[in-house]
Amino acid sequence: MPIVSNTSPILNLAIIERLKLLRQQFGQIQIPEVVLEELKIDEERPGSQSIQAAIADGWIKVQSVGNPSFVQLLRQTVDGGEAEAIALALELQAEWVLLDERDGRRVAKSLGLQVTGVLGVLLKAKQSGDLPSLGPVVEELNQKAGFRIAPELLTRVLQA
Repeated sequence: MPIVSNTSPILNLAIIERLKLLRQQFGQIQIPEVVLEELKIDEERPGSQSIQAAIADGWIKVQSVGNPSFVQLLRQTVDGGEAEAIALALELQAEWVLLDERDGRRVAKSLGLQVTGVLGVLLKAKQSGDLPSLGPVVEELNQKAGFRIAPELLTRVLQA
């Protein structure tokens, strides 16, 4: 079954040089066109080269959303990337949608989608032995990518 991602999981993992975790866990990732725009891979930014390589290798694929009216409806609640990712996930009957933002996760879950994000990917990598420790990687996310994690969520993730 397809996996659809919003911008944040791809960008944040690419910035800390852990994009390969997505390929290891999910194989192929679908992204809507607006997510490709938000990734700004044509600019010299941290993570851009690894995202470009993933697209060139074909394991991150760009796909158009077929229902722009639904996207517009979703945009009343969430941003463009989240709206298109949720709409595409529903269209493709995706197994997972990768979202980090609270509102996007809430909307996706209310529509019956399974949701995970950067922390879920890192936790699964730790459990499978692909990451020796979560603490340093989470700190790197914060320092290099500016990824913010609520303290109580961080505590739960590190305990898991």
